[in-house]
Amino acid sequence: MSDSLPVVEDRYRLLVDAITDYAIYMLDRDGFVTSWNPGAQRFKGYLASEILGEHFSRFYTDEDRAAGLPARALRIAAEEGRFEREGWRVRKDGGMFWAHVVIDPVWSPAGELVGFAKITRDLTERKKAEESLRRSEEQFRLLVQGVTDYAIYMLDPSGRVNSWNAGAARIKGYSPEEIISEHFSRFYTDEDRTTGEPAKALATAAEVGRFEKEGWRVRKDGSRFWAHVILDVIRDDRGEIIGFAKITRDITERMEAQRALEEAREALFQSQKMEAVGQLTGGIAHDFNNLLMAVLGSLELVKKRVAYDPRITPLIDNAIQGAQRGAVLTQRMLAFARKQELKMEAVDAPSLIRGLMGFLDRTIGPNIEVNMRFPSELPRVHTDPYQLEAALMNLAVNARDAMPRGGSITISARPERIRQHPALAPGDYVRLVVADTGEGMDEATVARATEPFFTTKGVGKGTGLGLSMVHGLAAQSGGWLTLKSRPGSGTEIELWLPVATGEHRDATDGREGDSETGSGRRLLILAVDDDALVLTNTAAMLDDLGHEVVVASSGKEGLEVLRGRPEIDLIISDEVMPNMSGSQFAKAVRCDHPDLPVIITSGYADQAPNTDTSLPRLAKPFGQNDLATIVNETLEAALVG
Repeated sequence: MSDSLPVVEDRYRLLVDAITDYAIYMLDRDGFVTSWNPGAQRFKGYLASEILGEHFSRFYTDEDRAAGLPARALRIAAEEGRFEREGWRVRKDGGMFWAHVVIDPVWSPAGELVGFAKITRDLTERKKAEESLRRSEEQFRLLVQGVTDYAIYMLDPSGRVNSWNAGAARIKGYSPEEIISEHFSRFYTDEDRTTGEPAKALATAAEVGRFEKEGWRVRKDGSRFWAHVILDVIRDDRGEIIGFAKITRDITERMEAQRALEEAREALFQSQKMEAVGQLTGGIAHDFNNLLMAVLGSLELVKKRVAYDPRITPLIDNAIQGAQRGAVLTQRMLAFARKQELKMEAVDAPSLIRGLMGFLDRTIGPNIEVNMRFPSELPRVHTDPYQLEAALMNLAVNARDAMPRGGSITISARPERIRQHPALAPGDYVRLVVADTGEGMDEATVARATEPFFTTKGVGKGTGLGLSMVHGLAAQSGGWLTLKSRPGSGTEIELWLPVATGEHRDATDGREGDSETGSGRRLLILAVDDDALVLTNTAAMLDDLGHEVVVASSGKEGLEVLRGRPEIDLIISDEVMPNMSGSQFAKAVRCDHPDLPVIITSGYADQAPNTDTSLPRLAKPFGQNDLATIVNETLEAALVG
């Protein structure tokens, strides 16, 4: 046995000396180095000859020596049987390394402390990696905490919050102390919680690794915001779910901006659609009015020239009424398209409405009570009185149809001053209100009520142009129309019209007078129109009024006729003609005949830039009385001038 002991010791020494990744050496009981292996030499930089007999405290930093750490390490090892720590140690060249140190006491067979075995491992690289990871984690934490536009937080596997950044606090309103350990379902609406949306989100993220959705979420104060949510699953090295990362962004403003954009696009589309309908309406109105002119004028003349026959005369009356209804429909379409030619005047609205009451009562029937409420003094409004009458009749008929079992209509007015309004220019207005106690309309119907051809009435019971016409009148007058209604609460329509200034002619001025020829003499009248039907009809009505008529089918032909008949007393010309308009024709006439009166007729209100608005105008289709009236008025104006 004694012979084999040195052999074993030699083997242990060879083993220790072969280890270079660990410093393994012995200390005596006072801490002086008594052995030194190659690993110790590699870590610390000392040769065995340089360090044997030296105290091991030289490997400690000045701060640790001042604190008595070397002596404390030996004492703990002796008392507790082991000392293990990590800390900075010093190499021979003064360089520092991070060391993992184990000190074990060495006892003799008699139980006497004879020294210490010390094992040191250089963990500098691991320490640097850990420090780098710590700094990275700290930077990431600061990054997450510094983000305020996104709520970034962690959930445990059951969905409870276990981290909370500043963005989450800002967006959702909870402080970390209030929300950590609470379930994330509290951010959902009651409806979503009822349908199990929070659990579905976690299940989807767990199954496919990610959940992404937009929807309403709830803040601490109960208010809602539109959120874009991403939920990612977090797994450990074994693939087990250890939680979820949740990112929420408040995109309410973006959603509202998108909705506003969509509404703007819809409004643009609607505007383009309305413009297209308006252009179509205006385009066909001229020709349609010319046809109505020929029909109405001819029927009126036939009725005057044919003796009453019970088998024929009612049919003529029926045809006249049908043509007149066609004319009214055209006027409504033109009013919607804002192409109806208005005769703007200063109108006393209360007087006009009171004068309409008799006809209104007969039209809407005995089951409807009509009330009027006007202040004692109300300024006149600037609009077309005849179109205003038609508009009020339309509103009253609509109100009647909304009250099949009876009810009441209230027409009221009051002055308003507008300083800032999205649709009205600043100034003084009169707000005319027609309110009923009918069935009312829902929001979708109100939104479409002024669209052309939209009607809630049955097929054949309405054209859908009534409110469109009223809207067109308001806009052309420089005003606006608003509609307020709720199901079961009736409807209130406000017609805003600008107050007339002193320069606007009173609606009652010039309306009195005889429709017969003022002078009583036979006039020589030149009638000009490119439509043969209208020209024949106009000439026939003038001839029936007792005048001599010469005709021309164009402005150029009219000038040639005028050169041959300079004694012509009056010219009646269509406005819309090829090559030369009525206004251009009148301008050419004035060159040689500056005092010759010219009347312009038109079935289309869009005016070219060179239109002469100072000329007297007669809207098509017109009857014989209309023609006689404007002839008289034009001659009287010429005599006064």
